[in-house]
Amino acid sequence: MIELLKGIRIVDLTRLLPGPLCTMYLADMGAEVIKIEDTVSGDYTRWDPPKAKENSLFFLLMNRNKKSMRLNLKTPEGRQVFFRLAAQADVIVEQFRPGVVEKLGIDYASMKAIHPGIVYCSLTGFGQDGPYRDRAAHDINYIGYAGLLGQTARRGGMPVLPGVQVADEAGGSLMAAMGILAALIGRQRTGEGRYVDVAMMDGVLSLMVISLGHLFGSGQSPGRGDGLLTGGTPCYDVYETRDGRFMALGALEPKFWKDFCMAAGHPELVKDQFPTGQRREEVRRAVESIFLERTRDEWVESLSDVDACCTPVLELNESVEDKHVRARGMVFDLDHPVEGRIRQIGFPIKFSDSAFEVRLPPPMWGEHTEETLAALNYTEEEIQGFKNKKVI
Repeated sequence: MIELLKGIRIVDLTRLLPGPLCTMYLADMGAEVIKIEDTVSGDYTRWDPPKAKENSLFFLLMNRNKKSMRLNLKTPEGRQVFFRLAAQADVIVEQFRPGVVEKLGIDYASMKAIHPGIVYCSLTGFGQDGPYRDRAAHDINYIGYAGLLGQTARRGGMPVLPGVQVADEAGGSLMAAMGILAALIGRQRTGEGRYVDVAMMDGVLSLMVISLGHLFGSGQSPGRGDGLLTGGTPCYDVYETRDGRFMALGALEPKFWKDFCMAAGHPELVKDQFPTGQRREEVRRAVESIFLERTRDEWVESLSDVDACCTPVLELNESVEDKHVRARGMVFDLDHPVEGRIRQIGFPIKFSDSAFEVRLPPPMWGEHTEETLAALNYTEEEIQGFKNKKVI
């Protein structure tokens, strides 16, 4: 069992995708995560199709190893419960628009007053300041502003949406987890907590190192689909095969390009790894024709012993059954007490002295409300009073 964060308690106010994924990673590493959900609908992703039985499969993939508590933070009693919970927590993570937690009275300043060691992370699209801070937006908008969407296209084509929510997950979930862990380490040294402001747009922009290097060096943005790693050279691109499938060729180093050309039976192309001008288009067409000579699986077989960085483009249903994915434990089945047998994505980091396991299945809505209140020393009479007042 991974217990690196054992003893760390996280109060999770997030919902949808970026925050819940972040807190699940922390929970997978041993943190106790108490997911606070409102008393009206809970985390919206619970109800999105497709469902297992009661909960969405999206929700079930992002919320294992957590407890769920229903709590109405708009009531004075609900806020008092939250204060008591926060006083015993190490981390608070919220994903509301800027200003909402201040209106609720659960902002960082309020929490710091009762717990100076608290690490408080706000995860938003544009951050807590700047001219866009109050704007509504989604992943498509963040990657548009950050320049990623403008770089994601075939040459001469329109921008194409990536197949994963880069801003939400890489710019949000991972950056928030990194900031929280750094703040916890800092607290070990000083005893003081701190505020962590994570903006998904900032996170995406920080990932654009190759394109930004080109811009800062030349003064011009890379041409759409024209960069070394975005389809601008024949040795690094995606090619269609005879059966309408695709192969990914990533032969950036001369030895890999040479090995590919030799295995494909075209040694005359070895000298043309990085052609320019009209020759670039000629080589590209030649490579396109070469790949059309065989099916995708025939290419996989013929290149099985060739170290050329040429691999199949798998459909997602093929990826989850891939032998390497299975060997690394990245897909597994979990028996859920309500939802039955559900499929899960494995924890992506491996540690030398411990193995990942699921301590808690994804929680039902409010499943641990009374348990959490009892642990905060509320009496049965008080808990019943909360029910009567719809605080929980």
